[in-house]
Amino acid sequence: MNRISLALFFAPVTLLMLTGCQKGEEQAPPAIRPVLSQIVTPTGLPGSTFAGTVQPKVQTAFGPRTTGLLVARDVDTGDVVRRGQLLATLDPTALELAVGSARADLANAQATLANAVSVERRAKALFKVGTETQAAVESTEQARTAAQASVVQAQAALAKAKEQLSYTQVTAAFDGVVTQTGAEVGQVVAAGAAVVTVARPDERDAVVDVPDGNALLPVGTPFSVTLQINPAMAVSGKVREIAPAADAATRTRRIRIALENPPESFRLGTTITASLKEAAVEQMVLPATAILLRDGKSFVWVVDEGDGTVKSREVITGAALGSGIVVTAGIDAGMRVVTAGVHSLEEGQKVKFENKARS
Repeated sequence: MNRISLALFFAPVTLLMLTGCQKGEEQAPPAIRPVLSQIVTPTGLPGSTFAGTVQPKVQTAFGPRTTGLLVARDVDTGDVVRRGQLLATLDPTALELAVGSARADLANAQATLANAVSVERRAKALFKVGTETQAAVESTEQARTAAQASVVQAQAALAKAKEQLSYTQVTAAFDGVVTQTGAEVGQVVAAGAAVVTVARPDERDAVVDVPDGNALLPVGTPFSVTLQINPAMAVSGKVREIAPAADAATRTRRIRIALENPPESFRLGTTITASLKEAAVEQMVLPATAILLRDGKSFVWVVDEGDGTVKSREVITGAALGSGIVVTAGIDAGMRVVTAGVHSLEEGQKVKFENKARS
């Protein structure tokens, strides 16, 4: 009984001690998590030079609109051609026979029409003197109408045959220079196949391949383009087109720079050097470890330097730039963002960071 009494005496004391420990644990402040962070600052892309070539802004591949045997190609690479000039010819024999057949059909239809008109006139004359019936006159009128329709059909068939015959001749649609030939005499060419490629020499581009990061240059970025064989020859140009995706092997993008009034020395195929005129392009670049992907969206943790807490903010990311990622929208310069451990933070969590003044 003494043991039972002692146990009953000490039980409340033990319970109070345990309750006190639990309250102490609940009231303990949460641990402040140390994080790596940086101040967001715009990064200017450095001025760079890139090698490339002069290429036409517009070039067109001309070919036949029908399948046939190529019997003549009147131009070669480098030739200057004029609008309407004959470039190549297919064997026209089969289509010439089709034109002859269509002419014969038209002649037959015209003869039938002439006969139908003559019969109709005689029937109407006999009807006036009472030796022909109304039904016979109507029958001759129907025959004449049918003959007229046959003539129209034969004329359309002849026009179609002549049009198809013209498909055997490939002509230039504009003045230009032949940059490539795609078929040789004696080769069977399919309809639509490229036989001769003609470029407009008046409008030229400088085409360069640049690293994926530098391809963030916006359309309209100014360049200075010089000839590699004569660096003293320089013209200005502006970016007019950027490849939508980087090459999988080289991780470069093709950029076309429209040349402004290039002299004759900037011939097609000439090797050039394109240089950025100024490093005017600035982007917000963050380490890839600072981006948190959640539900198909991108977020960063922004640090409130006043109370030391973090808050998630949705951002829009662009292309990769080395080990970083370009952020095009969602953050402003001067914000402090967490750059590591973004997957283990919570909304409003207290964090500790060092050297607030340094990014």
